[in-house]
Amino acid sequence: MKIIQVCPRYFPDIGGVETHVREIAERLVKMGHRVEVVCTDPSGVHPKNDFINGVSITRFRSFAPHDAYFFSPKMASYLKTLDAEILHAHGYHAFPALFAMMAARNKRFIFTPHYHGKGHTSLRNMLLTFYNPFGRAIFHRANRIICVSEYEKNLIKGKFDIPEERFTVIPNGLNLSEFKGIIGAKYPHRILHVGRIEQYKGIQHVIAALPELPGYTFTIVGKGPYEHSLQQLAADKGVSDRVTWKKDLSRQDLLQEYASAGLMISLSSFEAYGITVAEALASGLQVIVNKNGALEEFVDGTTCIGIEPSAKNLIGAIRLLKPSQSYQKRIIDWNEVVDRTVKTYIKD
Repeated sequence: MKIIQVCPRYFPDIGGVETHVREIAERLVKMGHRVEVVCTDPSGVHPKNDFINGVSITRFRSFAPHDAYFFSPKMASYLKTLDAEILHAHGYHAFPALFAMMAARNKRFIFTPHYHGKGHTSLRNMLLTFYNPFGRAIFHRANRIICVSEYEKNLIKGKFDIPEERFTVIPNGLNLSEFKGIIGAKYPHRILHVGRIEQYKGIQHVIAALPELPGYTFTIVGKGPYEHSLQQLAADKGVSDRVTWKKDLSRQDLLQEYASAGLMISLSSFEAYGITVAEALASGLQVIVNKNGALEEFVDGTTCIGIEPSAKNLIGAIRLLKPSQSYQKRIIDWNEVVDRTVKTYIKD
């Protein structure tokens, strides 16, 4: 099949959607399909036409205020010129999915929204109010909607009145072989966070809890606009010497961070799935998550527990942790994700 993947950005840009699209695109090529990724590049730093691991990539400059929405009229025009059996759009919270819908015509149109219902900032929330009618049209045009969690599916059903039979739930996967060699001795008092540094991620609760957790250290892997505020909070709490900041790590270095930690904390308010939580669990870490949202689906009551985000609740949860046991739920491999995605491409 000729398959077009449409997304806001693509590798070497890094993020949840970017990783998701790359993992399925490269595996589709290995299965013998012809794959083109059409995306935007707001910065203009990447080649317009690229070819990575068998995947053809076409990038367009876009207008992306506050790193959102990725508006690109040239992308919209280009998509209408393409011939393919499958047009697969990713990301509700950006215009490329709308452009893909407008170009779908006689193509089978698949939509993976990565939807979490709200914008991360007041500006994004305001823009989302104007965008929602377009988003509704995308959902109603899609032949099939692929959600990465039951939580995401239920959010969409409630908001947009989409019937159950239009949905397929396929969680994000992992390259499980990556984690087989790194499960070993941990530093049980080393807390880890991996992801964007934004207020909605809940990192501030961990820093606020540290004064009541003597002996614990906190490593934050990522970057984002909330970093300075968190550094100031750490200084105010007198724990700056117990907080380590890392960014732009190689994949191998990130795996080493998982290997040397004892506990992962992810109190994010907006997630459609939570791939770093899955990676931490695959690495043998204990994990504490926000119990309100998609991350709750990881909770097994032993290795992964859920709390209402606050420093007080976090302190209580950490003090109650028992020696780590095997994770009780199944995490799937990206190969299975792609097999299930292809079945979605060809079935009515």
